[in-house]
Amino acid sequence: TDDALEAFSRAQAVVDFTAPAATVEFAALAAQARAVHVIGTTGLEADHLARIDAAARHATIIRAGNMSLGVNLLARLTQKVAAALDADWDIEIVEAHHRMKVDAPSGTALMLGQAAAVGRGIELDDARVSGRDGITGARPKGAIGFSAIRGGDIVGEHDVIFATEGERIVLRHLATDRTIFARGALRAALWGQGRKPGQYDMMDVLGI
Repeated sequence: TDDALEAFSRAQAVVDFTAPAATVEFAALAAQARAVHVIGTTGLEADHLARIDAAARHATIIRAGNMSLGVNLLARLTQKVAAALDADWDIEIVEAHHRMKVDAPSGTALMLGQAAAVGRGIELDDARVSGRDGITGARPKGAIGFSAIRGGDIVGEHDVIFATEGERIVLRHLATDRTIFARGALRAALWGQGRKPGQYDMMDVLGI
């Protein structure tokens, strides 16, 4: 059909790994159709998120910066480690992706940063430091740093580094096959069947 709303109404779920402008339009259609909308799109900004929040009043929206089981377990571990360690432990998130990726830091890196911020009991926007260059001065205590690498065909690599005097803890996830994201998205779509409208994430889907 050429009617997008009709297509949404007929679908059991819509799985969306597109671009921010398209995703917010799809969220509005999902709201009209009372559909399940699984969002894996990254690069979403405050205006996009506000429109998705509005759509979630009528649609069942499952949104995550990464749909893989391993990454979501990493996020939960990051939150727990951040909660256990004080601000003498610096937090740095390093991510690597293929040369064609257009946004940085990755949605997954931001998800991990948010998990660390929740563990610390702070707002990520207040602690975030990205893309250091030149004479930046000493690292602010309590900052959560982000670094991005782009090259070749790297599917996705994420390290969460907790560093203090004399020791480091590194939590790592390596993706070598993009089908992990598809499997997670399909699991989310099935989980969303019959759920009340609202916005959920993969933590809800996985029960962690």
